[in-house]
Amino acid sequence: MTQDLNENLSLDTVIRQRIKGLRLAKGWSLDALAARCFLSPSTLSRIETGHRRIALDQLVPLAKALGTTLDQLVESAEDDDVVIRPEPEHQRGVTTWLLSREHSASGTTVAKMRITPERSMDDVGLSVHPGREWFTVLSGTVSLVLGERTILVQEGQAAEFSTMVPHRVGAHEGPVDVLTIFDHGGERAHLHSHD
Repeated sequence: MTQDLNENLSLDTVIRQRIKGLRLAKGWSLDALAARCFLSPSTLSRIETGHRRIALDQLVPLAKALGTTLDQLVESAEDDDVVIRPEPEHQRGVTTWLLSREHSASGTTVAKMRITPERSMDDVGLSVHPGREWFTVLSGTVSLVLGERTILVQEGQAAEFSTMVPHRVGAHEGPVDVLTIFDHGGERAHLHSHD
């Protein structure tokens, strides 16, 4: 019972901090937010400082006014394990480490990839799928084929492109390490294509 009470107090404090933090991030005064969610500035001030209990019927308009959802405003502050321990997945000429959790809220997947010349550009067909992809080159040089063009992307450079253009990413004259962000279409096409 005491632990549940402490967890509820902790979540209550986090919700108050989120309300105030989101308000300040938007550059709004108490008056500005109060007008948007039909509360008095003094009520809002007492909510933020913990001098008034937060009622559910207040949270819904607060979340809407702050541009978030009720679920995001009241989600648990518990992150049992914030460290991601990527396991390498090997395919011919490509090793991939997933650096984001599956089913991330943002709808994107972050991965580090090492591509070696063993992944022959002739063995890998051009890929086309809805969405966009982004990568930055950590080491080496990427050979990026976009339609009829071949673009060399050097270490320290980044590339972003529509994945509706037929494309292929490979290593140019040696291994290359990239940090990449895929949307759902890119994840299915590039990370699960051999499942």
